[in-house]
Amino acid sequence: MTVPASPSSLPSSAGAAAPCRVAVAGASGRMGRMLIEAIRASDDLVLAGALDVEGSTFLGNDATAFLGHASGVTITADVQEGLSGADVLIDFTRPEGTLAHLAVCADRGVKAVIGTTGFTGVQKAEIASFAQRTAVVMAPNMSVGVNVTFKLLEMAAKALSTGYDIEIIEAHHRHKVDAPSGTALKMGEVIADALGRDLKDCAVYGREGVTGERDPSTIGFATVRGGDIVGDHTVLFAGTGERIEISHRSSSRAGYAQGSLRAARFLAAHRMGLFDMFDVLGLHG
Repeated sequence: MTVPASPSSLPSSAGAAAPCRVAVAGASGRMGRMLIEAIRASDDLVLAGALDVEGSTFLGNDATAFLGHASGVTITADVQEGLSGADVLIDFTRPEGTLAHLAVCADRGVKAVIGTTGFTGVQKAEIASFAQRTAVVMAPNMSVGVNVTFKLLEMAAKALSTGYDIEIIEAHHRHKVDAPSGTALKMGEVIADALGRDLKDCAVYGREGVTGERDPSTIGFATVRGGDIVGDHTVLFAGTGERIEISHRSSSRAGYAQGSLRAARFLAAHRMGLFDMFDVLGLHG
Protein backbone atom coordinates (compact mmCIF):
# COMPACT_ATOMS: atom_id res chain seq x y z
CA MET A 1 0.00 0.00 0.00
CA THR A 2 1.42 3.38 -0.99
CA VAL A 3 1.15 5.94 1.79
CA PRO A 4 1.89 9.54 0.81
CA ALA A 5 3.16 11.69 3.64
CA SER A 6 2.20 15.25 4.40
CA PRO A 7 5.06 17.78 4.48
CA SER A 8 4.74 18.10 8.25
CA SER A 9 5.41 14.37 8.60
CA LEU A 10 8.62 14.22 6.56
CA PRO A 11 12.21 14.64 7.78
CA SER A 12 13.50 18.21 7.61
CA SER A 13 16.65 17.28 5.66
CA ALA A 14 17.85 14.67 3.22
CA GLY A 15 20.12 13.13 5.84
CA ALA A 16 17.39 12.70 8.44
CA ALA A 17 16.15 9.27 9.42
CA ALA A 18 13.04 7.93 7.72
CA PRO A 19 9.86 8.71 9.67
CA CYS A 20 8.31 6.01 11.83
CA ARG A 21 5.22 4.67 10.06
CA VAL A 22 2.27 4.44 12.44
CA ALA A 23 -1.08 2.70 12.13
CA VAL A 24 -3.99 3.71 14.35
CA ALA A 25 -6.74 1.35 15.55
CA GLY A 26 -10.18 2.80 16.24
CA ALA A 27 -9.39 5.49 13.68
CA SER A 28 -12.85 7.09 13.64
CA GLY A 29 -13.22 7.27 17.43
CA ARG A 30 -12.43 10.20 19.68
CA MET A 31 -9.00 8.89 20.68
CA GLY A 32 -8.21 7.60 17.20
CA ARG A 33 -8.82 11.00 15.65
CA MET A 34 -6.72 12.71 18.31
CA LEU A 35 -3.86 10.30 17.52
CA ILE A 36 -4.17 10.87 13.79
CA GLU A 37 -4.11 14.64 14.27
CA ALA A 38 -1.03 14.38 16.52
CA ILE A 39 0.78 12.11 14.02
CA ARG A 40 0.06 14.52 11.18
CA ALA A 41 1.44 17.41 13.23
CA SER A 42 4.65 15.57 14.17
CA ASP A 43 8.00 15.92 12.41
CA ASP A 44 9.15 12.31 12.69
CA LEU A 45 6.02 10.15 12.36
CA VAL A 46 3.78 9.43 9.40
CA LEU A 47 0.33 7.83 9.26
CA ALA A 48 0.60 4.46 7.52
CA GLY A 49 -2.67 2.72 8.36
CA ALA A 50 -6.09 3.25 9.90
CA LEU A 51 -8.28 0.49 11.33
CA ASP A 52 -11.92 0.42 12.38
CA VAL A 53 -14.51 -2.24 13.14
CA GLU A 54 -16.64 -4.02 10.56
CA GLY A 55 -19.82 -2.07 9.91
CA SER A 56 -18.33 1.33 10.69
CA THR A 57 -19.77 4.03 8.44
CA PHE A 58 -16.25 5.47 8.11
CA LEU A 59 -14.80 2.44 6.31
CA GLY A 60 -13.40 3.50 2.94
CA ASN A 61 -12.97 7.13 3.98
CA ASP A 62 -9.64 8.91 3.99
CA ALA A 63 -8.31 8.78 7.56
CA THR A 64 -7.65 12.54 7.70
CA ALA A 65 -10.82 13.70 5.96
CA PHE A 66 -12.11 15.06 9.29
CA LEU A 67 -9.12 17.46 9.28
CA GLY A 68 -9.91 18.66 5.77
CA HIS A 69 -6.87 16.94 4.29
CA ALA A 70 -6.23 13.88 2.11
CA SER A 71 -3.62 11.45 3.45
CA GLY A 72 -4.08 8.62 0.98
CA VAL A 73 -4.64 6.29 3.95
CA THR A 74 -8.04 4.62 3.81
CA ILE A 75 -9.85 3.41 6.92
CA THR A 76 -10.21 -0.36 6.72
CA ALA A 77 -11.48 -3.27 8.80
CA ASP A 78 -8.86 -5.57 7.23
CA VAL A 79 -6.11 -5.79 9.87
CA GLN A 80 -3.57 -7.23 7.44
CA GLU A 81 -4.16 -4.36 5.04
CA GLY A 82 -4.15 -1.74 7.79
CA LEU A 83 -0.79 -2.94 9.13
CA SER A 84 0.87 -3.69 5.79
CA GLY A 85 2.95 -0.51 5.73
CA ALA A 86 3.32 0.12 9.46
CA ASP A 87 6.26 -0.03 11.84
CA VAL A 88 4.06 0.39 14.93
CA LEU A 89 0.37 0.21 15.82
CA ILE A 90 -1.24 2.47 18.41
CA ASP A 91 -4.36 0.83 19.84
CA PHE A 92 -6.96 2.34 22.19
CA THR A 93 -9.91 0.04 21.47
CA ARG A 94 -11.40 -2.92 23.37
CA PRO A 95 -9.54 -5.92 24.82
CA GLU A 96 -10.80 -8.46 22.27
CA GLY A 97 -10.01 -6.19 19.33
CA THR A 98 -6.59 -5.28 20.68
CA LEU A 99 -5.66 -8.94 21.13
CA ALA A 100 -6.71 -9.71 17.55
CA HIS A 101 -4.64 -6.78 16.27
CA LEU A 102 -1.65 -7.77 18.40
CA ALA A 103 -1.68 -11.31 17.02
CA VAL A 104 -1.21 -9.87 13.53
CA CYS A 105 1.44 -7.45 14.81
CA ALA A 106 3.41 -10.34 16.30
CA ASP A 107 3.20 -12.28 13.03
CA ARG A 108 4.30 -9.30 10.93
CA GLY A 109 6.91 -7.86 13.31
CA VAL A 110 4.90 -4.69 13.83
CA LYS A 111 5.48 -3.08 17.23
CA ALA A 112 2.55 -1.93 19.35
CA VAL A 113 1.54 0.78 21.80
CA ILE A 114 -1.48 -0.39 23.80
CA GLY A 115 -3.64 2.09 25.68
CA THR A 116 -6.65 -0.22 25.87
CA THR A 117 -7.87 -1.00 29.40
CA GLY A 118 -10.05 -3.69 30.98
CA PHE A 119 -7.84 -6.73 30.26
CA THR A 120 -8.25 -9.85 32.39
CA GLY A 121 -5.26 -11.61 33.90
CA VAL A 122 -5.43 -14.25 31.18
CA GLN A 123 -5.49 -11.59 28.48
CA LYS A 124 -2.49 -9.81 30.02
CA ALA A 125 -0.60 -13.10 29.93
CA GLU A 126 -1.48 -13.43 26.24
CA ILE A 127 -0.07 -9.95 25.60
CA ALA A 128 3.13 -10.94 27.42
CA SER A 129 3.46 -13.93 25.09
CA PHE A 130 3.06 -11.69 22.02
CA ALA A 131 5.81 -9.45 23.45
CA GLN A 132 8.22 -12.35 23.07
CA ARG A 133 7.84 -11.86 19.31
CA THR A 134 7.54 -8.08 18.98
CA ALA A 135 8.04 -4.97 21.12
CA VAL A 136 5.03 -3.70 23.07
CA VAL A 137 4.46 -0.69 25.31
CA MET A 138 1.35 -1.26 27.41
CA ALA A 139 0.03 1.18 30.02
CA PRO A 140 -3.39 1.98 31.48
CA ASN A 141 -2.69 5.64 30.80
CA MET A 142 -0.27 7.04 28.23
CA SER A 143 -0.25 10.59 29.59
CA VAL A 144 3.19 11.75 30.69
CA GLY A 145 1.57 13.71 33.51
CA VAL A 146 -0.36 10.71 34.79
CA ASN A 147 2.77 8.57 34.85
CA VAL A 148 4.65 11.22 36.79
CA THR A 149 1.65 11.18 39.15
CA PHE A 150 2.13 7.42 39.60
CA LYS A 151 5.71 8.12 40.70
CA LEU A 152 4.53 10.79 43.15
CA LEU A 153 2.00 8.32 44.59
CA GLU A 154 4.71 5.73 45.12
CA MET A 155 6.76 8.28 47.07
CA ALA A 156 3.75 9.50 49.08
CA ALA A 157 2.59 5.99 49.99
CA LYS A 158 5.99 5.10 51.40
CA ALA A 159 6.14 8.30 53.47
CA LEU A 160 2.50 8.05 54.63
CA SER A 161 2.46 4.31 55.28
CA THR A 162 0.85 4.56 58.73
CA GLY A 163 -1.90 6.77 60.09
CA TYR A 164 -3.43 7.66 56.72
CA ASP A 165 -6.51 6.23 55.02
CA ILE A 166 -6.22 5.97 51.24
CA GLU A 167 -9.11 6.59 48.86
CA ILE A 168 -9.02 6.83 45.05
CA ILE A 169 -11.74 8.84 43.31
CA GLU A 170 -12.07 8.83 39.53
CA ALA A 171 -14.49 10.39 37.04
CA HIS A 172 -14.97 9.76 33.32
CA HIS A 173 -17.45 10.40 30.53
CA ARG A 174 -20.73 8.51 30.25
CA HIS A 175 -19.45 6.28 27.42
CA LYS A 176 -16.65 4.59 29.38
CA VAL A 177 -17.46 0.89 29.76
CA ASP A 178 -15.07 -0.28 32.50
CA ALA A 179 -14.92 0.74 36.16
CA PRO A 180 -12.84 1.59 38.04
CA SER A 181 -10.72 3.06 35.28
CA GLY A 182 -7.47 1.38 34.34
CA THR A 183 -5.66 4.47 35.59
CA ALA A 184 -7.36 4.27 39.01
CA LEU A 185 -6.50 0.59 39.29
CA LYS A 186 -2.89 1.32 38.36
CA MET A 187 -2.81 4.00 41.06
CA GLY A 188 -4.04 1.41 43.53
CA GLU A 189 -1.41 -1.09 42.39
CA VAL A 190 1.39 1.47 42.71
CA ILE A 191 0.28 2.40 46.23
CA ALA A 192 -0.25 -1.21 47.33
CA ASP A 193 3.17 -2.25 46.01
CA ALA A 194 4.81 0.65 47.85
CA LEU A 195 3.11 -0.50 51.06
CA GLY A 196 4.00 -4.17 50.56
CA ARG A 197 0.39 -5.17 49.99
CA ASP A 198 -1.53 -6.95 47.22
CA LEU A 199 -4.32 -4.78 45.78
CA LYS A 200 -6.51 -7.85 45.30
CA ASP A 201 -6.54 -8.33 49.06
CA CYS A 202 -7.00 -4.73 50.21
CA ALA A 203 -9.18 -3.00 47.58
CA VAL A 204 -12.73 -1.91 48.45
CA TYR A 205 -14.76 -1.04 45.35
CA GLY A 206 -18.08 0.02 46.84
CA ARG A 207 -19.76 0.89 50.12
CA GLU A 208 -23.43 0.72 50.94
CA GLY A 209 -25.49 0.33 54.09
CA VAL A 210 -23.95 -0.32 57.49
CA THR A 211 -20.35 -1.06 56.54
CA GLY A 212 -18.76 -0.82 59.97
CA GLU A 213 -15.63 1.13 60.80
CA ARG A 214 -13.14 1.57 58.01
CA ASP A 215 -10.33 -1.00 57.91
CA PRO A 216 -7.11 1.08 57.86
CA SER A 217 -5.34 -1.47 55.67
CA THR A 218 -7.78 -1.03 52.77
CA ILE A 219 -7.57 1.14 49.65
CA GLY A 220 -10.97 2.48 48.64
CA PHE A 221 -12.24 3.28 45.15
CA ALA A 222 -15.09 5.58 44.12
CA THR A 223 -16.28 5.88 40.52
CA VAL A 224 -18.17 8.71 38.81
CA ARG A 225 -19.55 8.51 35.26
CA GLY A 226 -21.21 11.41 33.46
CA GLY A 227 -21.19 13.92 30.64
CA ASP A 228 -18.01 14.39 28.66
CA ILE A 229 -15.45 14.21 31.48
CA VAL A 230 -12.18 13.19 29.84
CA GLY A 231 -10.59 11.83 33.01
CA ASP A 232 -10.16 13.05 36.59
CA HIS A 233 -8.24 11.12 39.25
CA THR A 234 -7.60 12.07 42.88
CA VAL A 235 -5.87 10.02 45.55
CA LEU A 236 -6.71 11.10 49.08
CA PHE A 237 -4.38 10.34 51.99
CA ALA A 238 -6.58 11.22 54.99
CA GLY A 239 -4.81 11.45 58.34
CA THR A 240 -5.62 12.95 61.71
CA GLY A 241 -5.72 16.72 61.41
CA GLU A 242 -4.63 16.81 57.77
CA ARG A 243 -5.16 15.28 54.36
CA ILE A 244 -3.01 15.17 51.26
CA GLU A 245 -4.57 15.04 47.81
CA ILE A 246 -2.67 14.17 44.67
CA SER A 247 -4.74 14.84 41.56
CA HIS A 248 -4.49 14.68 37.82
CA ARG A 249 -7.17 16.13 35.55
CA SER A 250 -7.30 15.79 31.78
CA SER A 251 -9.00 18.57 29.83
CA SER A 252 -8.51 16.80 26.48
CA ARG A 253 -7.11 13.59 25.04
CA ALA A 254 -4.09 15.44 23.65
CA GLY A 255 -1.93 14.33 26.59
CA TYR A 256 -2.75 10.67 25.91
CA ALA A 257 -1.90 11.13 22.24
CA GLN A 258 1.44 12.83 22.86
CA GLY A 259 2.44 10.17 25.39
CA SER A 260 1.52 7.47 22.85
CA LEU A 261 3.74 9.07 20.22
CA ARG A 262 6.55 9.19 22.75
CA ALA A 263 6.04 5.46 23.36
CA ALA A 264 6.11 4.77 19.61
CA ARG A 265 9.46 6.58 19.36
CA PHE A 266 10.80 4.58 22.31
CA LEU A 267 9.98 1.31 20.54
CA ALA A 268 12.29 2.18 17.65
CA ALA A 269 15.22 0.96 19.77
CA HIS A 270 13.60 -2.34 20.77
CA ARG A 271 12.90 -5.47 18.73
CA MET A 272 10.83 -7.31 21.33
CA GLY A 273 9.78 -7.14 24.97
CA LEU A 274 6.98 -5.79 27.14
CA PHE A 275 7.45 -2.24 28.42
CA ASP A 276 5.41 0.37 30.25
CA MET A 277 5.43 4.16 30.41
CA PHE A 278 7.90 4.12 33.30
CA ASP A 279 10.33 2.51 30.84
CA VAL A 280 9.53 5.15 28.23
CA LEU A 281 10.02 8.01 30.70
CA GLY A 282 12.90 6.53 32.67
CA LEU A 283 10.94 6.51 35.94
CA HIS A 284 11.86 3.04 37.20
CA GLY A 285 14.10 2.91 40.25
